[in-house]
Amino acid sequence: MSGTITLNLPDSVLQRAQLWAAHSEQPVTDFLSETIELSLGPLGQAPPPASQWPDEEVLEAVELQLSPEDDQRLTSLLGRQREGCLSERDAVELRGLMHVYQEGMLRKAIALREAVRRGLQSPPES
Repeated sequence: MSGTITLNLPDSVLQRAQLWAAHSEQPVTDFLSETIELSLGPLGQAPPPASQWPDEEVLEAVELQLSPEDDQRLTSLLGRQREGCLSERDAVELRGLMHVYQEGMLRKAIALREAVRRGLQSPPES
């Protein structure tokens, strides 16, 4: 299955896409389609919309945090990266932990918005 969508891209993005498409000898539309597909892959299956989550799941997601062990390891790896002494193995581990962290933060943000919408929690103070 496929569908058609029209996108307005900034000139700089379109120019970069056109250059990469030319390098790969394919139309820019095919290049962009493939790029989007590859970008979405690591995200996995999209969860159901937060509006369908039970209250308990929303509130649980609002409190999401990395485990203390993962948090400590992430901090250590980021420090080693900053110092320029990260091995390839550590770089792979860092990418994995960053993915887990980013996925958790996204879920937490979605849950916080939903909790506020439902009146389960007050909006955060600015």
